This record gives sequence, C-alpha cells and structure tokens, in this order.
Amino acid sequence: MSNNKIAILGLGYVGLPLLIAFSRFYEVIGFDISSKRINDIKSSTTINNKSLVNDVFFTSKKSKLSDANIYIITVPTPLNEDNSPDLSKIKLATEIVAQNISQGNIVIYESTVYPGVTEDFCVPIIEKISKLNYNKDFYCGYSPERISPGDERFTLNKMIKITSGSTPSVADFIDDMYKKIIGAGTYKASSIKVAEAAKVIENIQRDVNIALINELAIIFDGMNLNTNEILEAAKTKSNFIPFKPGLVGGHCISVDPYYLSYKSMKLGVNADIINVSRKINDNMSNFIVDKTINILIKKNINIINSDILILGYTFKENCADTRNTKVKDIIYQLMKKKINIEIYDPYVENNNDFNFIENPFLNEKKYDCIIVAVSHNQFKNYKVDDFIKISKGKLVLLDIKGMYNFSTWKL
Repeated sequence: MSNNKIAILGLGYVGLPLLIAFSRFYEVIGFDISSKRINDIKSSTTINNKSLVNDVFFTSKKSKLSDANIYIITVPTPLNEDNSPDLSKIKLATEIVAQNISQGNIVIYESTVYPGVTEDFCVPIIEKISKLNYNKDFYCGYSPERISPGDERFTLNKMIKITSGSTPSVADFIDDMYKKIIGAGTYKASSIKVAEAAKVIENIQRDVNIALINELAIIFDGMNLNTNEILEAAKTKSNFIPFKPGLVGGHCISVDPYYLSYKSMKLGVNADIINVSRKINDNMSNFIVDKTINILIKKNINIINSDILILGYTFKENCADTRNTKVKDIIYQLMKKKINIEIYDPYVENNNDFNFIENPFLNEKKYDCIIVAVSHNQFKNYKVDDFIKISKGKLVLLDIKGMYNFSTWKL
C-alpha cells in the first residue's frame, strides 16, 4: 500500500464511492461535518459488507484530518436564491483543510465550479489560514465528478476521469492516483482552469440542447403535432442528436449553467444562449400547468377541488434524488389553483412537504386527472386499464415523458 493517506471531505453520492475505490490502494479518512452521516455510513450494509478493502477511519472531527497528506473535497456547490453560486460549502471545506494541511500536501477539488474557483477563490483561503505558499509548500488539483445517480452505466469506474494539477509533476501524480481506480481511464487536462471549464460546459451543452427541443415541443403543441413522432422521424438523419423535451432539474444540469453565467457577467460578457436556455427550461413547469388547466376545462372538469394524481417526484428516473426537482414547481402551481394533489413515487418516502401516498393502483381513490412526470421503470408496466381503474370518469392522462400510446396528451 502507498504511504500516502487520503482524506475525503464530503461523503455523499460522490465522496463515498470515491472513498471505497481509493481504500483498495491507500489509507483513507472519511470526513463529513455531519456526525449523523458518519454514524449512518458506519452502520450501512455497504460498509459492513466489506466494500472497503482496507480499514477506513470515519470522523466528523476536523482535528483528525491532520494525518492525511492528500485532501479531496467533494462537497456540493448549489445556488443562492438569486441563482448566483453558493460557495459556502466549498469555502468551509477549504477552511477545514487549511487548518490541517502540512508542507508538501495536495488538495484536490471535485466539486463543480466555474473556472478559477480552485486557484482564485480556494487557494487564497488556504494560504491565509495555513500560512503556506501555493506551489511551494502545498499544491492543488481538480478532477470533476462524473457520477450519474441511479444509472449503473455511469458509475465512478466506468467514466473517463478528467484530472489536473497545479504543476506538471503534481498533475502527473494526481493522474496516476486516479488511474488506479478508474477502469475507463483518465484524461489529463493542461491546467486546473481547463478542467473546471470542461466540467461546467458538459451540462451547459445538455441544457442548451434540451431547451431547443422544449421550445420546439411548445411550437409543435400549438400546431397539434406530436413532438415525439417528429423526433423519431428526424432521428433517421445520421447526425441528428436525439434529445427529448422534458423537465430539467437536478443538482447538475439545472445548476451548472448559472455558474458560468455568473462568471461571464463578471467579465462583462453576456451569456445569451446559456441564459435563454435556462429560462426556457425553468418555464416548462408553467407550460405543463397551463396545459393541464386547459385540458381540464375542455373536459368540463371543475378545477377547484379537483383531484390530480402525480406519478413521480424525483428529478430523474430510477433514483431517489429529489434535488431541484421541477415536479415540485408543478405541484405548487396546481395547489395555488385549489387543486387537490396526491403524489406517488416508489423512490421517495413520505414527507411533510406534500401529500405523498402509497401505490394508488392498490387503493379505491379515483382522480380527475393523472400526470406522469417521471419515467420510473415501474411506471412503464402500467396499462390503460390500470389508469382507467383509478379515474373518476373518462381517462385524462398527461404524459410528460411520452411513455404511453394511450395518453390524453404528451409533451
């Protein structure tokens, strides 16, 4: 085993798999500021089933990090209410590292940021607190996460990992370190800023393309044309990119564009396409609510006190992740119109935010309208008779994901 000891700060969906992978080759310290999170991990079946090759020391005590010489920060980088970057978590993690760092140590960031955060925002914090000099006494790297929660095709080991370092030798060291755990291989970027930029534009590219398809879907809906049928026909062109319309939520694609937009504004550059794409995608929930109301009116269903069932709440299919889910926006808007909303999502435990229910297909309750918002695999098995059974009158089914050929309306 290497003499190096790695401390991973932040043990969420990025940090924990990273910790498990590195435990095959290094001594590892797993740190999370939440003692509850540490206790939950210690008692989890993932850890107890010997996913860890070597013993890992888990702690929520900052002072226990001083034994490490490599620090990997994997904390979230969300948004403030005004959609500006919220760097508070990365700032806190950097301060914790700075209190423990020693001569020759390396700090690697995996959090999604705009170009410059590592060296222009984090490095000065480390220098101020530790009294050490960058690229003389300590070094930095950036290796962005590429994990897709709930999708076994894109786990840590299966995705090429971008790496970078603050000096050529440190870049080589970090790249060799990640090569040990990434079966798909690594790509060594020429600088930390290049690696930061590469990560943030991955999701911007997706956001812009989906925004185009969403805008087309709105146009085609006004022409009474089926967008999915049009996309299927267009896909016969060899270089057509098969994006689909839909709600754009989550912790990446609905967040990352604002990071680069914020940086561009500071530079005096208008990120027009990025900003318009965000506006289009954020407004899709409004379009779906308006469509729902119009359909109810056409069906002569009284809107006030009507009963609507929403299938799916997570931001994407087949996972329990609800961060920035745009289904929430639909629910809020429908509730403002005094509509009774019930939600069924097999991946989400009941909470106090909304009226989550158990499987409605096993109950006697009937609904004026059903909205399928997430394409969980379980939902794909439902037949038209299943929906008719829980409908008050004639089936009114709004199919945001285009899953059924018997839908009243598809996005």
